[in-house]
Amino acid sequence: MEHGPSWGFLGLGLGPRLQFDSVPVHRAPTTCQYFQGRLAGANSTAETLGTNHTSSADTFNFNNWVTLLSQLPLLLFTLLNSFLYQCIPETVRILGSLLIILFLFTLTAVLVKVDMSPGLFFSITMASVWFINSFGAVLQGSLFGQLGTMPSKYSTIFLSGQGLAGIFAALAMLISMASGVDAQTSALGYFITPCVGTVMSIVCYLSLPHLKFARYYLAKKPSKAHGQELETKAELLQSDEKNGIPNSPQRAALTLDLDLEKETEVEPEEPQKPEKPSVFIVLRKIWLTALCLVLVFTVTLSVFPAITAMVTSSTGPGKWSQFFNPICCFLLFNVMDCLGRSLTSYFLWPDEDSRLLPLLVCLRVLFVPLFMLCHVPERSRLPILFPQDAYFITFMLLFAVSNGYLVSLTMCLAPSCRGPKVEVTSRVPGLLTLGTRERRGDRKTRQVLPQEREVTGTLMTFFLALGLSCGASLSFLFKALL
Repeated sequence: MEHGPSWGFLGLGLGPRLQFDSVPVHRAPTTCQYFQGRLAGANSTAETLGTNHTSSADTFNFNNWVTLLSQLPLLLFTLLNSFLYQCIPETVRILGSLLIILFLFTLTAVLVKVDMSPGLFFSITMASVWFINSFGAVLQGSLFGQLGTMPSKYSTIFLSGQGLAGIFAALAMLISMASGVDAQTSALGYFITPCVGTVMSIVCYLSLPHLKFARYYLAKKPSKAHGQELETKAELLQSDEKNGIPNSPQRAALTLDLDLEKETEVEPEEPQKPEKPSVFIVLRKIWLTALCLVLVFTVTLSVFPAITAMVTSSTGPGKWSQFFNPICCFLLFNVMDCLGRSLTSYFLWPDEDSRLLPLLVCLRVLFVPLFMLCHVPERSRLPILFPQDAYFITFMLLFAVSNGYLVSLTMCLAPSCRGPKVEVTSRVPGLLTLGTRERRGDRKTRQVLPQEREVTGTLMTFFLALGLSCGASLSFLFKALL
Protein backbone atom coordinates (compact mmCIF):
# COMPACT_ATOMS: atom_id res chain seq x y z
CA MET A 1 0.00 0.00 0.00
CA GLU A 2 2.88 2.36 0.76
CA HIS A 3 4.91 1.65 -2.40
CA GLY A 4 2.61 3.71 -4.62
CA PRO A 5 3.08 6.99 -2.68
CA SER A 6 6.81 6.22 -2.37
CA TRP A 7 7.27 6.01 -6.11
CA GLY A 8 5.03 9.04 -6.56
CA PHE A 9 7.14 11.28 -4.30
CA LEU A 10 10.36 9.87 -5.75
CA GLY A 11 9.15 10.99 -9.19
CA LEU A 12 8.08 14.37 -7.81
CA GLY A 13 11.59 14.84 -6.42
CA LEU A 14 13.19 14.16 -9.80
CA GLY A 15 11.33 16.90 -11.66
CA PRO A 16 12.17 20.04 -9.60
CA ARG A 17 15.84 19.06 -9.25
CA LEU A 18 16.20 18.51 -13.00
CA GLN A 19 14.62 21.92 -13.55
CA PHE A 20 17.02 23.69 -11.20
CA ASP A 21 20.03 21.78 -12.56
CA SER A 22 19.11 22.76 -16.11
CA VAL A 23 18.79 26.50 -15.50
CA PRO A 24 22.51 27.24 -14.94
CA VAL A 25 23.45 25.01 -17.87
CA HIS A 26 26.22 27.39 -18.87
CA ARG A 27 28.42 25.48 -16.40
CA ALA A 28 28.50 22.46 -18.73
CA PRO A 29 31.36 22.85 -21.25
CA THR A 30 29.48 22.15 -24.50
CA THR A 31 26.41 24.13 -23.43
CA CYS A 32 28.65 27.04 -22.49
CA GLN A 33 29.85 27.06 -26.10
CA TYR A 34 26.24 27.09 -27.27
CA PHE A 35 25.37 30.22 -25.27
CA GLN A 36 28.61 31.94 -26.21
CA GLY A 37 27.90 31.26 -29.88
CA ARG A 38 24.30 32.48 -29.75
CA LEU A 39 25.26 35.68 -27.95
CA ALA A 40 27.96 36.31 -30.55
CA GLY A 41 25.41 35.95 -33.35
CA ALA A 42 26.57 32.52 -34.54
CA ASN A 43 23.55 30.38 -35.46
CA SER A 44 25.19 27.44 -37.18
CA THR A 45 26.90 24.59 -35.38
CA ALA A 46 30.12 25.09 -37.27
CA GLU A 47 30.32 28.74 -36.26
CA THR A 48 29.50 27.96 -32.64
CA LEU A 49 32.22 25.36 -32.27
CA GLY A 50 34.84 26.95 -34.45
CA THR A 51 35.09 30.39 -32.87
CA ASN A 52 35.92 31.61 -29.41
CA HIS A 53 33.03 33.88 -28.39
CA THR A 54 33.92 34.41 -24.75
CA SER A 55 34.26 38.18 -25.12
CA SER A 56 30.80 38.46 -26.67
CA ALA A 57 29.25 36.50 -23.83
CA ASP A 58 31.05 38.74 -21.32
CA THR A 59 29.61 41.80 -23.09
CA PHE A 60 26.17 40.67 -21.92
CA ASN A 61 27.53 39.64 -18.47
CA PHE A 62 25.73 36.36 -19.07
CA ASN A 63 26.99 34.40 -16.04
CA ASN A 64 26.32 37.26 -13.65
CA TRP A 65 22.77 37.78 -14.91
CA VAL A 66 21.97 34.06 -14.79
CA THR A 67 23.20 33.85 -11.19
CA LEU A 68 21.21 36.94 -10.15
CA LEU A 69 18.01 35.97 -11.98
CA SER A 70 18.20 32.42 -10.59
CA GLN A 71 18.72 33.27 -6.93
CA LEU A 72 16.59 36.41 -6.59
CA PRO A 73 13.21 34.92 -7.66
CA LEU A 74 14.01 31.69 -5.82
CA LEU A 75 14.42 33.61 -2.58
CA LEU A 76 11.57 36.05 -3.20
CA PHE A 77 8.92 33.54 -4.23
CA THR A 78 9.71 30.98 -1.52
CA LEU A 79 9.17 33.81 0.98
CA LEU A 80 5.91 34.87 -0.68
CA ASN A 81 4.73 31.27 -0.81
CA SER A 82 5.26 30.98 2.96
CA PHE A 83 2.77 33.79 3.58
CA LEU A 84 0.33 33.48 0.66
CA TYR A 85 0.03 29.70 0.34
CA GLN A 86 -3.44 29.74 1.97
CA CYS A 87 -4.81 32.11 -0.68
CA ILE A 88 -4.25 29.74 -3.61
CA PRO A 89 -5.32 26.07 -3.58
CA GLU A 90 -2.49 23.58 -3.32
CA THR A 91 -3.42 21.81 -6.57
CA VAL A 92 -3.33 25.10 -8.48
CA ARG A 93 0.10 25.98 -7.07
CA ILE A 94 1.68 22.59 -7.79
CA LEU A 95 0.03 21.60 -11.05
CA GLY A 96 0.00 25.16 -12.40
CA SER A 97 3.71 25.60 -11.68
CA LEU A 98 4.55 22.29 -13.34
CA LEU A 99 2.61 23.18 -16.50
CA ILE A 100 4.18 26.64 -16.79
CA ILE A 101 7.68 25.25 -16.22
CA LEU A 102 7.03 22.59 -18.88
CA PHE A 103 5.97 25.30 -21.33
CA LEU A 104 9.06 27.42 -20.60
CA PHE A 105 11.52 24.55 -21.05
CA THR A 106 9.76 23.49 -24.24
CA LEU A 107 10.07 27.05 -25.52
CA THR A 108 13.77 27.12 -24.58
CA ALA A 109 14.36 23.84 -26.43
CA VAL A 110 12.56 25.14 -29.53
CA LEU A 111 14.67 28.31 -29.52
CA VAL A 112 17.78 26.18 -30.04
CA LYS A 113 16.68 25.74 -33.66
CA VAL A 114 15.36 29.30 -34.16
CA ASP A 115 17.61 32.05 -35.52
CA MET A 116 17.39 35.46 -33.83
CA SER A 117 19.53 38.41 -32.86
CA PRO A 118 21.82 38.07 -29.81
CA GLY A 119 19.97 40.81 -27.90
CA LEU A 120 16.55 39.20 -28.36
CA PHE A 121 17.96 35.77 -27.50
CA PHE A 122 19.53 37.17 -24.32
CA SER A 123 16.27 38.87 -23.25
CA ILE A 124 14.15 35.75 -23.82
CA THR A 125 16.69 33.56 -22.02
CA MET A 126 16.84 35.85 -18.99
CA ALA A 127 13.03 36.08 -18.81
CA SER A 128 12.84 32.29 -19.01
CA VAL A 129 15.41 31.91 -16.20
CA TRP A 130 13.41 34.31 -14.00
CA PHE A 131 10.04 32.62 -14.49
CA ILE A 132 11.40 29.07 -14.26
CA ASN A 133 12.97 29.85 -10.90
CA SER A 134 9.90 31.78 -9.72
CA PHE A 135 7.45 28.96 -10.42
CA GLY A 136 10.06 26.41 -9.34
CA ALA A 137 10.21 28.12 -5.95
CA VAL A 138 6.41 27.99 -5.60
CA LEU A 139 6.43 24.35 -6.69
CA GLN A 140 9.15 23.25 -4.30
CA GLY A 141 7.68 25.22 -1.38
CA SER A 142 4.24 23.70 -1.98
CA LEU A 143 5.63 20.18 -2.24
CA PHE A 144 7.63 20.49 0.98
CA GLY A 145 4.54 21.95 2.66
CA GLN A 146 2.56 18.90 1.56
CA LEU A 147 5.33 16.58 2.73
CA GLY A 148 5.27 18.25 6.14
CA THR A 149 1.80 16.78 6.75
CA MET A 150 3.02 13.23 6.00
CA PRO A 151 5.41 10.84 7.79
CA SER A 152 9.08 11.86 7.58
CA LYS A 153 9.97 8.88 5.35
CA TYR A 154 8.27 10.60 2.43
CA SER A 155 10.44 13.70 2.86
CA THR A 156 13.43 11.37 2.64
CA ILE A 157 12.05 9.73 -0.51
CA PHE A 158 11.39 13.12 -2.12
CA LEU A 159 14.91 14.32 -1.29
CA SER A 160 16.36 11.04 -2.59
CA GLY A 161 14.54 11.70 -5.85
CA GLN A 162 16.28 15.07 -6.04
CA GLY A 163 19.59 13.30 -5.44
CA LEU A 164 18.90 10.88 -8.29
CA ALA A 165 18.15 13.82 -10.58
CA GLY A 166 21.57 15.24 -9.77
CA ILE A 167 23.16 11.93 -10.77
CA PHE A 168 21.26 11.96 -14.08
CA ALA A 169 22.45 15.52 -14.79
CA ALA A 170 26.08 14.57 -14.08
CA LEU A 171 25.83 11.47 -16.28
CA ALA A 172 24.32 13.56 -19.07
CA MET A 173 27.36 15.86 -18.90
CA LEU A 174 29.75 12.90 -19.08
CA ILE A 175 27.90 11.31 -22.01
CA SER A 176 27.91 14.62 -23.84
CA MET A 177 31.65 15.03 -23.37
CA ALA A 178 32.45 11.43 -24.28
CA SER A 179 30.26 11.37 -27.40
CA GLY A 180 31.79 14.50 -28.87
CA VAL A 181 28.44 15.90 -30.08
CA ASP A 182 28.26 19.54 -31.16
CA ALA A 183 27.22 22.30 -28.78
CA GLN A 184 23.78 22.80 -30.36
CA THR A 185 22.79 19.14 -30.06
CA SER A 186 24.13 19.00 -26.51
CA ALA A 187 22.11 22.08 -25.49
CA LEU A 188 18.98 20.61 -27.05
CA GLY A 189 19.47 17.46 -24.99
CA TYR A 190 19.93 19.46 -21.78
CA PHE A 191 16.64 21.31 -22.33
CA ILE A 192 14.66 18.22 -23.35
CA THR A 193 15.75 16.38 -20.18
CA PRO A 194 13.87 18.68 -17.73
CA CYS A 195 10.84 18.54 -20.05
CA VAL A 196 10.76 14.76 -19.61
CA GLY A 197 11.30 15.13 -15.85
CA THR A 198 8.48 17.67 -15.57
CA VAL A 199 6.05 15.43 -17.48
CA MET A 200 6.98 12.59 -15.12
CA SER A 201 6.33 14.84 -12.12
CA ILE A 202 2.90 15.80 -13.49
CA VAL A 203 1.98 12.13 -13.93
CA CYS A 204 3.19 11.29 -10.40
CA TYR A 205 1.26 14.18 -8.85
CA LEU A 206 -1.96 13.31 -10.68
CA SER A 207 -1.64 9.69 -9.54
CA LEU A 208 -1.40 10.51 -5.80
CA PRO A 209 -5.15 11.19 -5.22
CA HIS A 210 -5.90 7.70 -6.55
CA LEU A 211 -3.87 6.07 -3.75
CA LYS A 212 -5.72 5.57 -0.45
CA PHE A 213 -2.64 6.05 1.70
CA ALA A 214 -1.70 9.35 0.03
CA ARG A 215 -5.32 10.51 -0.14
CA TYR A 216 -5.65 10.16 3.63
CA TYR A 217 -2.80 12.62 4.27
CA LEU A 218 -3.70 14.92 1.39
CA ALA A 219 -7.16 15.33 2.98
CA LYS A 220 -5.38 17.16 5.85
CA LYS A 221 -7.28 15.77 8.83
CA PRO A 222 -4.69 16.04 11.62
CA SER A 223 -7.27 15.53 14.35
CA LYS A 224 -8.32 12.23 12.81
CA ALA A 225 -4.70 11.13 12.43
CA HIS A 226 -4.00 12.08 16.06
CA GLY A 227 -7.08 10.18 17.20
CA GLN A 228 -5.95 7.07 15.36
CA GLU A 229 -2.55 7.36 17.04
CA LEU A 230 -4.22 7.42 20.47
CA GLU A 231 -6.39 4.45 19.52
CA THR A 232 -3.27 2.48 18.57
CA LYS A 233 -1.69 3.22 21.94
CA ALA A 234 -4.87 2.13 23.74
CA GLU A 235 -4.84 -1.15 21.81
CA LEU A 236 -1.25 -1.78 22.92
CA LEU A 237 -2.28 -1.25 26.54
CA GLN A 238 -5.13 -3.72 26.20
CA SER A 239 -2.72 -6.23 24.65
CA ASP A 240 -0.43 -5.95 27.69
CA GLU A 241 -3.33 -6.64 30.04
CA LYS A 242 -4.35 -9.73 28.09
CA ASN A 243 -0.78 -11.02 28.27
CA GLY A 244 -0.72 -10.69 32.06
CA ILE A 245 1.78 -7.80 32.28
CA PRO A 246 -0.35 -4.89 33.54
CA ASN A 247 2.51 -3.11 35.36
CA SER A 248 5.31 -3.54 32.83
CA PRO A 249 7.65 -0.53 32.34
CA GLN A 250 6.57 -0.35 28.69
CA ARG A 251 2.93 -0.22 29.73
CA ALA A 252 3.65 2.43 32.35
CA ALA A 253 5.44 4.64 29.83
CA LEU A 254 2.65 4.21 27.31
CA THR A 255 -0.01 4.96 29.96
CA LEU A 256 1.67 8.20 30.98
CA ASP A 257 2.10 9.22 27.34
CA LEU A 258 -1.55 8.46 26.60
CA ASP A 259 -2.75 10.33 29.69
CA LEU A 260 -0.71 13.40 28.79
CA GLU A 261 -2.03 13.45 25.23
CA LYS A 262 -5.64 12.93 26.36
CA GLU A 263 -5.34 15.73 28.91
CA THR A 264 -3.99 17.99 26.19
CA GLU A 265 -6.96 17.11 24.03
CA VAL A 266 -9.66 17.67 26.66
CA GLU A 267 -8.26 20.90 28.09
CA PRO A 268 -8.53 23.34 25.20
CA GLU A 269 -9.33 26.82 26.37
CA GLU A 270 -11.15 27.64 23.14
CA PRO A 271 -13.65 25.59 21.18
CA GLN A 272 -11.99 23.53 18.49
CA LYS A 273 -12.23 25.30 15.16
CA PRO A 274 -9.91 25.55 12.20
CA GLU A 275 -7.31 28.22 12.78
CA LYS A 276 -4.84 29.67 10.33
CA PRO A 277 -1.34 28.80 11.54
CA SER A 278 0.85 31.80 12.27
CA VAL A 279 4.09 31.92 10.30
CA PHE A 280 5.87 33.75 13.12
CA ILE A 281 4.78 31.26 15.79
CA VAL A 282 6.01 28.37 13.65
CA LEU A 283 9.25 30.24 12.99
CA ARG A 284 9.91 30.50 16.73
CA LYS A 285 9.61 26.72 16.99
CA ILE A 286 11.86 25.75 14.07
CA TRP A 287 14.41 28.57 14.00
CA LEU A 288 17.38 26.43 15.07
CA THR A 289 16.67 23.65 12.57
CA ALA A 290 16.09 26.27 9.86
CA LEU A 291 19.38 27.99 10.69
CA CYS A 292 21.17 24.65 10.38
CA LEU A 293 19.66 24.17 6.92
CA VAL A 294 20.82 27.65 5.86
CA LEU A 295 24.37 26.95 7.06
CA VAL A 296 24.52 23.59 5.28
CA PHE A 297 23.62 25.09 1.90
CA THR A 298 25.73 28.21 2.48
CA VAL A 299 28.86 26.11 2.95
CA THR A 300 28.00 23.81 0.04
CA LEU A 301 27.22 26.53 -2.52
CA SER A 302 30.17 28.69 -1.45
CA VAL A 303 32.64 26.17 -2.90
CA PHE A 304 30.55 23.88 -5.13
CA PRO A 305 30.84 24.29 -8.04
CA ALA A 306 32.63 27.69 -8.06
CA ILE A 307 35.85 26.36 -6.47
CA THR A 308 35.57 22.59 -6.93
CA ALA A 309 34.98 22.91 -10.70
CA MET A 310 38.40 24.60 -10.99
CA VAL A 311 40.30 21.69 -9.41
CA THR A 312 42.33 19.69 -11.93
CA SER A 313 44.21 16.42 -11.79
CA SER A 314 47.89 16.52 -10.91
CA THR A 315 48.70 13.54 -13.17
CA GLY A 316 49.25 15.62 -16.32
CA PRO A 317 47.52 15.60 -19.72
CA GLY A 318 45.48 12.54 -20.70
CA LYS A 319 42.03 10.98 -20.59
CA TRP A 320 41.98 10.94 -16.79
CA SER A 321 42.74 14.65 -16.65
CA GLN A 322 39.97 15.36 -19.15
CA PHE A 323 37.32 13.49 -17.18
CA PHE A 324 38.76 14.04 -13.68
CA ASN A 325 36.55 16.99 -12.73
CA PRO A 326 33.26 15.75 -14.25
CA ILE A 327 33.70 12.41 -12.48
CA CYS A 328 35.36 13.37 -9.17
CA CYS A 329 33.52 16.65 -8.71
CA PHE A 330 30.05 16.49 -10.26
CA LEU A 331 29.31 12.75 -10.47
CA LEU A 332 30.93 11.84 -7.14
CA PHE A 333 29.17 14.72 -5.38
CA ASN A 334 25.73 13.77 -6.69
CA VAL A 335 26.17 10.04 -5.99
CA MET A 336 27.33 10.57 -2.41
CA ASP A 337 24.79 13.36 -1.85
CA CYS A 338 22.03 10.95 -2.90
CA LEU A 339 23.45 8.31 -0.54
CA GLY A 340 23.49 10.81 2.34
CA ARG A 341 19.87 11.79 1.69
CA SER A 342 18.84 8.12 1.72
CA LEU A 343 20.48 7.44 5.11
CA THR A 344 17.65 9.20 6.94
CA SER A 345 15.38 6.33 5.88
CA TYR A 346 17.23 4.18 8.41
CA PHE A 347 18.00 6.57 11.27
CA LEU A 348 17.57 10.21 12.31
CA TRP A 349 20.60 11.22 14.38
CA PRO A 350 21.08 13.57 16.13
CA ASP A 351 17.54 14.62 16.99
CA GLU A 352 16.22 18.18 16.94
CA ASP A 353 16.94 18.71 20.66
CA SER A 354 20.59 17.69 20.48
CA ARG A 355 23.40 20.23 20.41
CA LEU A 356 25.32 17.91 18.12
CA LEU A 357 23.27 18.98 15.11
CA PRO A 358 24.46 22.62 15.10
CA LEU A 359 27.98 21.39 15.89
CA LEU A 360 28.07 19.01 12.92
CA VAL A 361 26.70 21.73 10.64
CA CYS A 362 29.35 24.23 11.78
CA LEU A 363 32.15 21.70 11.32
CA ARG A 364 31.39 21.64 7.58
CA VAL A 365 32.91 25.13 7.34
CA LEU A 366 36.30 23.33 7.38
CA PHE A 367 35.62 22.14 3.83
CA VAL A 368 35.96 25.71 2.52
CA PRO A 369 39.72 26.08 3.17
CA LEU A 370 40.33 22.41 2.33
CA PHE A 371 38.94 22.80 -1.20
CA MET A 372 40.61 26.19 -1.68
CA LEU A 373 43.99 24.57 -0.93
CA CYS A 374 43.52 21.74 -3.44
CA HIS A 375 45.11 21.61 -6.91
CA VAL A 376 43.64 24.73 -8.55
CA PRO A 377 46.22 26.02 -11.05
CA GLU A 378 44.49 29.39 -11.58
CA ARG A 379 45.47 31.10 -8.31
CA SER A 380 47.55 34.07 -7.28
CA ARG A 381 47.35 34.25 -3.48
CA LEU A 382 46.90 30.94 -1.65
CA PRO A 383 49.35 28.02 -1.91
CA ILE A 384 48.49 24.47 -2.96
CA LEU A 385 48.72 22.22 0.12
CA PHE A 386 46.78 19.20 -1.21
CA PRO A 387 48.04 18.57 -4.76
CA GLN A 388 47.26 14.83 -5.00
CA ASP A 389 43.97 13.71 -6.53
CA ALA A 390 43.29 11.45 -3.52
CA TYR A 391 42.94 14.47 -1.23
CA PHE A 392 40.30 16.08 -3.40
CA ILE A 393 38.37 12.82 -3.82
CA THR A 394 38.36 12.21 -0.04
CA PHE A 395 37.25 15.75 0.73
CA MET A 396 34.50 15.56 -1.91
CA LEU A 397 33.22 12.22 -0.59
CA LEU A 398 32.84 13.51 2.99
CA PHE A 399 31.55 16.88 1.77
CA ALA A 400 28.80 15.32 -0.37
CA VAL A 401 27.65 12.69 2.15
CA SER A 402 27.43 15.26 4.94
CA ASN A 403 25.53 17.67 2.70
CA GLY A 404 22.94 15.09 1.67
CA TYR A 405 22.47 13.67 5.16
CA LEU A 406 22.21 17.00 7.00
CA VAL A 407 19.84 18.49 4.41
CA SER A 408 17.55 15.47 4.61
CA LEU A 409 17.84 15.34 8.41
CA THR A 410 16.86 18.98 8.95
CA MET A 411 13.94 18.72 6.50
CA CYS A 412 12.67 15.59 8.28
CA LEU A 413 13.10 16.97 11.81
CA ALA A 414 11.50 20.38 11.22
CA PRO A 415 7.84 19.20 11.33
CA SER A 416 8.50 17.54 14.70
CA CYS A 417 10.42 20.37 16.38
CA ARG A 418 9.42 21.01 19.97
CA GLY A 419 10.34 23.27 22.86
CA PRO A 420 12.17 22.67 26.16
CA LYS A 421 11.59 19.48 28.07
CA VAL A 422 11.44 18.70 31.80
CA GLU A 423 11.92 15.59 33.82
CA VAL A 424 8.75 13.61 34.59
CA THR A 425 8.91 11.18 37.50
CA SER A 426 6.83 8.05 37.26
CA ARG A 427 4.48 7.03 40.06
CA VAL A 428 4.91 3.36 39.15
CA PRO A 429 6.88 1.52 41.87
CA GLY A 430 10.31 0.39 40.72
CA LEU A 431 10.43 2.88 37.85
CA LEU A 432 12.17 6.11 38.84
CA THR A 433 11.87 8.14 35.66
CA LEU A 434 10.56 7.64 32.19
CA GLY A 435 12.90 10.14 30.57
CA THR A 436 12.17 13.72 29.59
CA ARG A 437 8.71 14.99 28.79
CA GLU A 438 7.38 18.39 27.90
CA ARG A 439 5.21 20.42 30.23
CA ARG A 440 1.56 20.17 29.32
CA GLY A 441 1.38 23.89 28.58
CA ASP A 442 4.58 23.79 26.51
CA ARG A 443 3.32 20.81 24.54
CA LYS A 444 0.46 22.88 23.10
CA THR A 445 2.41 26.05 22.48
CA ARG A 446 5.94 24.91 21.61
CA GLN A 447 5.57 21.72 19.59
CA VAL A 448 4.84 22.02 15.88
CA LEU A 449 1.15 21.11 15.72
CA PRO A 450 -0.33 18.99 12.93
CA GLN A 451 -2.06 21.99 11.37
CA GLU A 452 1.26 23.90 11.39
CA ARG A 453 3.27 21.30 9.48
CA GLU A 454 2.43 22.62 6.03
CA VAL A 455 3.63 26.08 7.08
CA THR A 456 6.77 24.43 8.45
CA GLY A 457 7.49 22.79 5.10
CA THR A 458 7.06 26.01 3.14
CA LEU A 459 9.21 27.96 5.62
CA MET A 460 11.98 25.39 5.41
CA THR A 461 11.94 25.79 1.63
CA PHE A 462 12.50 29.53 2.08
CA PHE A 463 15.50 28.87 4.33
CA LEU A 464 16.78 26.36 1.79
CA ALA A 465 16.65 29.10 -0.86
CA LEU A 466 18.27 31.56 1.58
CA GLY A 467 21.17 29.14 2.07
CA LEU A 468 21.56 28.76 -1.70
CA SER A 469 21.65 32.53 -2.16
CA CYS A 470 24.13 33.10 0.67
CA GLY A 471 26.40 30.36 -0.63
CA ALA A 472 26.28 31.63 -4.21
CA SER A 473 27.17 35.13 -2.99
CA LEU A 474 30.11 33.90 -0.90
CA SER A 475 31.44 31.88 -3.83
CA PHE A 476 32.46 35.11 -5.58
CA LEU A 477 34.48 36.14 -2.52
CA PHE A 478 36.20 32.78 -2.06
CA LYS A 479 37.04 32.59 -5.76
CA ALA A 480 38.65 36.04 -5.57
CA LEU A 481 40.73 34.93 -2.55
CA LEU A 482 42.43 32.10 -4.46
